[in-house]
Amino acid sequence: MAAILTNLRNTVIAGSALALVLFILYLTVWGGALDAGFWRFLFRWLHVLSGVMWIGLLWYFNFVQIPLMPGIPDEQKPAIGKHIAPKALFWFRWGAMSTIITGLILAMLNGYLVSVLTLGASTGFAVPGHIALGVGMWFGIIMWFNVWFIIWPNQQKALNIDNKYPDLGADDKAKAGRTAMLFSRTNTLLSIPMLFAMVSAQGLFHIS
Repeated sequence: MAAILTNLRNTVIAGSALALVLFILYLTVWGGALDAGFWRFLFRWLHVLSGVMWIGLLWYFNFVQIPLMPGIPDEQKPAIGKHIAPKALFWFRWGAMSTIITGLILAMLNGYLVSVLTLGASTGFAVPGHIALGVGMWFGIIMWFNVWFIIWPNQQKALNIDNKYPDLGADDKAKAGRTAMLFSRTNTLLSIPMLFAMVSAQGLFHIS
């Protein structure tokens, strides 16, 4: 067990293996099939996994790293900026990308992609759940845009990730870091109503 839990790759493989066992049980003992319902489930599961990675890291940055940075001694800050933050930002931005892609595929498989993207307008606003889901989806799209086109580029400047900005001055780095922080805070703000809208589509309006 120690060999599994002390190595992240082995831990992820073990978790995936347990999920595979459940999948085999679904096909055999539980009489499941690889039908349309299964593919909808699969992309919903991948959507949730991706969202946990994305929002989890968003909240880590905003509830842990950003508030604690001012109190960390200057000689220790490079360990955050050069080692921890770049790795966290890698999973952060790709978690965002995966969340958006799987969410769009899931909506397409469920047959309501156009309806939710138009906030129910394409169906005459007849399905409140599509409006709620659309609100959540558009919040998610805005957050994804912020990650890829504002937060990540500015973090690359602020932290000089991959040595892309070796000649950037301290003031420009500080400005880029503040911009990244403000848009990360914006995403934290949006994540709360986004999750409410997404969950309400199922929990209150029973959209599958």
